[in-house]
Amino acid sequence: MFILIFEQLVKMFFIMVLAFICYRIGLVDQNGNKNVSNLLLMVVNPILIITVYQTSYDPELVRGLLFAFAAAAVTHVLGILISGVLIRSGGGADTCIERFSAMYSNCGFIGIPLIGSVLGDTGIFYISAYMVIFNLFSWTHGVMLMEGKFSLKNLKEGALSPMFIATCLAVVLFFTRLEIPAVLLDSMNYVADMNTPLAMMVAGFSVAQADIGKMCRNLRLYYTSALKLLVFPLCTVLLLLLFRLPSDVAMTTLIAAACPTATTCTMMAIRYKQNYTYASEIFAMSTVLSVVTIPLLVLIAESVL
Repeated sequence: MFILIFEQLVKMFFIMVLAFICYRIGLVDQNGNKNVSNLLLMVVNPILIITVYQTSYDPELVRGLLFAFAAAAVTHVLGILISGVLIRSGGGADTCIERFSAMYSNCGFIGIPLIGSVLGDTGIFYISAYMVIFNLFSWTHGVMLMEGKFSLKNLKEGALSPMFIATCLAVVLFFTRLEIPAVLLDSMNYVADMNTPLAMMVAGFSVAQADIGKMCRNLRLYYTSALKLLVFPLCTVLLLLLFRLPSDVAMTTLIAAACPTATTCTMMAIRYKQNYTYASEIFAMSTVLSVVTIPLLVLIAESVL
């Protein structure tokens, strides 16, 4: 699996480099980046989840899905503990950005294409559980970090997100064994196939906006990225060892946790008037470094899980 992960990351990295060049030469601007992000978040990812759940009902899949939900919930609690302990509240005005960046993964844009290439539809089936938990935590705990308070309005907004609704719909179709007509499903599969290239385009556009020189000189970025890419995933490996989950569920959870910082951090920083430039720098650095760290973590996990 190490070789498969590494090869897939290299392929994704080349797409990201292409997007980086397109942004730097002016072929795409910030509005284009925003439009592609919205298309991916609002249309492509939700359709992908629905198509993945259009599979034959299997009690073993259901059992794995329940394990995936439990593992995702415990992993997010672990992330809260790690970020709270290792990023102290007196660290400055950007503490909320660093804590959010250190625990919330880009499980949608990076995780879905990566897991899909290695574990196929079964992996995407299980990562949907991680994404549901991600939405619940990011719109509750994440908003509390950014805004300093919690409101039911924010929770409602998270519950009404396209990914959350699509997952609920997909689960209902799966358990009721309702099949989407073949012609419509084929069209949806075409749209779902755009997930990987569009996701890496968004990553490349975002990295292109960062001040690379300034970013490389900021030691705090390396610290936060190390927490996200190494400390949190390694603690997740130890946690998964205790639960002894099925290998597909365990590897899906690990890869989701090992993904770079979520783009949601930058979006929420803008929304709640935090330092979104710093958030985008952490995202950019963690995304580039993850090309090395994710295969390394998979190699470690294969030997112990």
